[in-house]
Amino acid sequence: MVISSFANMFRIPELRKRLLFSLGILAVYRLGIFVTTPGVDRVAMKKVVQSSGGLLGLFNLFSGGALEQLSIFALGIMPYISASIIMQLLTVVVPALEKMQKEGELGRRKINQYSRYLTIVLSVVQGWSIAAYLESLRDPSGLAVVPTPGWSFRFLTMVSLAAGTAFIMWMGEQITERGVGNGISLIIFAGIVARVPDAAYQTWAAFRTGANLDEFKVILLVAVMLGVVAAIVFFERGQRRIPVQYAKRVVGRKLYGGQSTHLPLKVNTAGVIPPIFASSILLFPATLASWFPVLQRLSDQLQAGSWIYNVFYVLLIIFFAYFYTAVTFNPVDVADNLKKYGGYIPGIRPGKTTADYIDHVLSRVTFGGAVYISAVCVLPTLLITEFGVPFYFGGTALLIVVGVALDTVQQIEGHLITRHYEGFTGPRGPRIRGRRLETGSPVNA
Repeated sequence: MVISSFANMFRIPELRKRLLFSLGILAVYRLGIFVTTPGVDRVAMKKVVQSSGGLLGLFNLFSGGALEQLSIFALGIMPYISASIIMQLLTVVVPALEKMQKEGELGRRKINQYSRYLTIVLSVVQGWSIAAYLESLRDPSGLAVVPTPGWSFRFLTMVSLAAGTAFIMWMGEQITERGVGNGISLIIFAGIVARVPDAAYQTWAAFRTGANLDEFKVILLVAVMLGVVAAIVFFERGQRRIPVQYAKRVVGRKLYGGQSTHLPLKVNTAGVIPPIFASSILLFPATLASWFPVLQRLSDQLQAGSWIYNVFYVLLIIFFAYFYTAVTFNPVDVADNLKKYGGYIPGIRPGKTTADYIDHVLSRVTFGGAVYISAVCVLPTLLITEFGVPFYFGGTALLIVVGVALDTVQQIEGHLITRHYEGFTGPRGPRIRGRRLETGSPVNA
């Protein structure tokens, strides 16, 4: 059944074109990982990252190994994510941007354009700071990462890294528009998945040499990862369904409405955004420490895996879970739309009372989702740190990989269903009969 579903993906010309386009862009991204920034000793840099771990290991994971290669993609997509965070925060406090956001597609395009400009600015600043930091960096054997430091190296590195980030940003947008799935998420997904074979080899080598790993720890480690994956799939598909009833209406000679449906509220409405945003925020102290040595102590305290890092990580995840949910889901607009089309929640008055009720339910569901994300991102990391696993692969990576995979599969599922093909859900999935879509469940409002 699954094999036939995969075969169906390539029978639809439009879907096949989108899949091949996405795979081609991701292949270009992976090739760019191995294009080293001019003036950097790649071997020395790889030794520095492998010996440091912690924050560098986390950054290297999100960049798909680009940091240890010091490639032109070393900054990854993090400047774009940081710019998106800043712009979304500004839309809450700046009336002009808030008005622009409510203008519809045109307003969102303007805000996205501002995010791109801000991404370039952040890339230039981070590129210059990284260049200055690299000049003083040496590997464990004392070999300098930058053999010939100077202003020319700093300028060339700044331009190379900023151009690399701009190119990644463009590739991500192209995947979103012309491919399958969310481009930015897929790029992060590809970088993490590309590290899996090397991580598995390192674990096997550590097990064979008896370095910190024995049979019991390996079995427990695999069980923890499988359990986390199962928990992610369970919660990502979880919903709180609010019943909605539509009143009957007569339009001309036809009778509309009178049906029962539901308003689905996902347990994790924000998806993988909270851990990504939280990780990006926690990377700032290390950047600031390269400019102001007085902040080096703060940067050392916020090393990945430390209890201070984990506390701030959980708090930021909870904050961004609520913040991103509030940005993407407006209970007032939902209540107005229900009232406009004759829908109501049984036992709840239409209008403001309905909006308050939806907001109350959404707040409770979001809290459960935030706790779930925090547990998934922190607990496996603590266990893996105790086991001494020779690579950084915690719950954040698993959440991103599984979440992005589920979203991408759902998009492919939609293409298959609309083209009269059976999707990944098998016989219980939706069917198209004639011009009517029958799902066997209430229609989502």
